[in-house]
Amino acid sequence: MTTYTPAQVAELLGVNADTVRRWCDEGRLKSTRTRGGHRSIAGKELARHLTERADAFEPSSVFGQSARNRLAGIVTRVQRDKLTAVVEIHAPPHRVVSLMTREAADELELKVGDLAVAAVKATNVIVEIP
Repeated sequence: MTTYTPAQVAELLGVNADTVRRWCDEGRLKSTRTRGGHRSIAGKELARHLTERADAFEPSSVFGQSARNRLAGIVTRVQRDKLTAVVEIHAPPHRVVSLMTREAADELELKVGDLAVAAVKATNVIVEIP
């Protein structure tokens, strides 16, 4: 199971780690404690939290992109059929959806809650594992 520290969640969401801890205290983001007493946030829980938030900003058009455009985020949906897979990554303030072969999704072992990087080039989104 993929888990994250409050600092990792904060970096991914562009907020302060204290904000993440406060969300945990308020019950907005469920966390558990490690044996050492540190907070741990399950990837699936983070994915749930992200999908319940307001939709990410999606511009009508984006100019000047290149292969250097990489968006790190959390996988919030993996929908497989016989030949293809739809993978959704929430990389605040963006939401990226990629259509790929099922074989590619299976090779990456993509699952909800995983950290992934969407590499954007022209009309293609390439999903990578960091």
